[in-house]
Amino acid sequence: MLVLAGLRFPRLPLRASRCSAFFKKSPLRLPPAARSSSLRRHLSSGGVDPGWYEQAARSAPVHLAEDLLVQVQQTTGLPWWLSIAVSTLSVRTLVTLPLAAYQMRVLAKVEALQTEIAALAKRLRYEVSLRASERGWTDKQRSFQFRKNLRRLVSQLYVRDNCHPFKASLLVWVQLPLWIGLSLALRNLSAPHSALKASLATGGALWFPDLTSPDSTWLLPLALGLTNLLIVELFSLQRSNVSSAHKAVTNAMRGLSLLMIPIAAGVPSAMALYWWCSSLVGLGHNLLLRAPALCKILKLPTRPSNTPYKDLMDAAVRKYRK
Repeated sequence: MLVLAGLRFPRLPLRASRCSAFFKKSPLRLPPAARSSSLRRHLSSGGVDPGWYEQAARSAPVHLAEDLLVQVQQTTGLPWWLSIAVSTLSVRTLVTLPLAAYQMRVLAKVEALQTEIAALAKRLRYEVSLRASERGWTDKQRSFQFRKNLRRLVSQLYVRDNCHPFKASLLVWVQLPLWIGLSLALRNLSAPHSALKASLATGGALWFPDLTSPDSTWLLPLALGLTNLLIVELFSLQRSNVSSAHKAVTNAMRGLSLLMIPIAAGVPSAMALYWWCSSLVGLGHNLLLRAPALCKILKLPTRPSNTPYKDLMDAAVRKYRK
């Protein structure tokens, strides 16, 4: 007998063999539509649920990037390697170059505010010291009040001049998803089940005739790594007073540039070619935005020298002679 809350229930005899026979005769069934969709998902993912990488590769933005690449190749009639280069140059020039120019304007305004911020911090430190003496604040309380009020005043300056530092990071937030989307699109187009695999397999040039297979010579990965290192060194030359945090970030970027070499050697040549073209375009844009004539046309902050490229070479020579 089973006893539950004072009530008695008779125990029914139920054997294991009868339980198993019951479930064999009455299996759980899904509706036909659910079974078919579940089966398609199961088979397309190789029998397992797709991970985050596969879900990202099947997302709508990646499919739009695929359509863009195919449309450019079919419209221009160029071979795939040249079509990838043209697409990279077009997208980065139309999307990231204006953002890079906007970033320069914001950073110039932030840099111009540093003198005013330094004077403001000096006056605020004096006022906080007087207030701390009147109210008997500890050193910790005084430091807290100084930092809190300085952040508030600096934020007001950023709002006044419309140059919040977050706006300078807009280029990264646009460029990184764009880079990932086009990379995954080329990965999908190079996959064995892609209808354009045969076209990409013969769409290469020189030492990488097959864009669907990795570059066995490692020339594309090495070119990518050297170009990225050149970009990192170019950015490091643009700062005279380098802090320890900036040195750490620069060294991390150098390590990432070297890490990209074996990564690029393991992906289809179409992806490695796109990465290299993207880095080359980024390097070219960075050098182009230093030209005084272009800065005048785009109303960018002018540099103190009319010979920016010569100054850059001189800075490189001085740095590496040390």
